[in-house]
Amino acid sequence: MEPTPNFADPTDALSSVPAAGSRRAVPVVGHLRFYYGPMDCGKSTLALQVDHNQARQGRRGLLLVHLDRSGKPQISSRIGITRTAIEVHVEVDLRDLVRQRWACGDRVDYVIVDEAQFLTPDQVDQLAELADDVQVDVYCFGIATDFRSRLFPGSRRLFELADELQPVQVDVLCWCGLPARFNARVQDGDVVRDGNTVLVADTDDTERDLHSVVATTTVRYQVLCRRHFRLGDLGPSVAAHGQLQLT
Repeated sequence: MEPTPNFADPTDALSSVPAAGSRRAVPVVGHLRFYYGPMDCGKSTLALQVDHNQARQGRRGLLLVHLDRSGKPQISSRIGITRTAIEVHVEVDLRDLVRQRWACGDRVDYVIVDEAQFLTPDQVDQLAELADDVQVDVYCFGIATDFRSRLFPGSRRLFELADELQPVQVDVLCWCGLPARFNARVQDGDVVRDGNTVLVADTDDTERDLHSVVATTTVRYQVLCRRHFRLGDLGPSVAAHGQLQLT
């Protein structure tokens, strides 16, 4: 009588357990995530929430920002929450910021970058290196496209490299009620199509220029649906801070 072949049962719960030591063959890496959306969708709020959730589990993080709307080195939310952050300019090597923490004896488990659209492609590559080579989890938050509806260079590189791409799941509405994802630059009441790609302003009637601290009342941003962005149609006049005029 021939012996019965000993085939593994694919339904056996233990059949998928790797052999001892085989897990060492799988590299442990961090993750690079990009959360993106138009202005007013709550990206900075989400960044601060992620930091809170990570920190309460005992993890140590590094908060980075470039050109926050407040003009200060901080991550600021429109609902009033702020956290101090490190301002990173285009010449900063983000890997060096982590190395400096290590030199001080501090651990870095994760990095949060707000206004990530303003990163250079090289800086995005540095974040990917941190995730792959030293197992740092990286969370980036930013706008995908500029006022001309073209991808920011930093956002484009994040779309190319990120492990996860997550649109922020908060609806932003055009004045017509349709979903809005286009950030129109408005100057003296008109949508403009030309100018510097980087001009820091908010969705109210104030402007903070990249190279100046002089506030004016001429430039702002308004989030529109595709049709009204194409037409440059800003909708009915508003009484104040987005309140539709009823009379």
